[in-house]
Amino acid sequence: MPFLDLETSLPAAQLAPDLGQKLCAAAASILGKPADRVNVTVKSGLPMVIGGSAAPCAQLLISSIGVVGSAEQNRGHSAKFFEVLTKELGLGPDRILIRFYPLEPWQIGKNGTVMTFL
Repeated sequence: MPFLDLETSLPAAQLAPDLGQKLCAAAASILGKPADRVNVTVKSGLPMVIGGSAAPCAQLLISSIGVVGSAEQNRGHSAKFFEVLTKELGLGPDRILIRFYPLEPWQIGKNGTVMTFL
């Protein structure tokens, strides 16, 4: 059950209306998870500084069970997500950061329990 949180200083009007859906489809493909398990949040217009610069930027936080737990996995994921983000946001790769967080099944609640018991 991947969670993607995109935070950007770009205004909402500058983002594609279906950006969340595009990120959902990309994450399903990149991470090898069903799209109906992917959760996406897009936050725009945030005051942000990356590398000491307040120029337009974005960061993507990716949390998931089992698919973001190693440098080897994340190296491949990073390259593919950067392709999507640079295209969709119109930002250079130097203005985008990605943070990966591996999760355990007991850390995600769903349907009144945790994923461990589903």
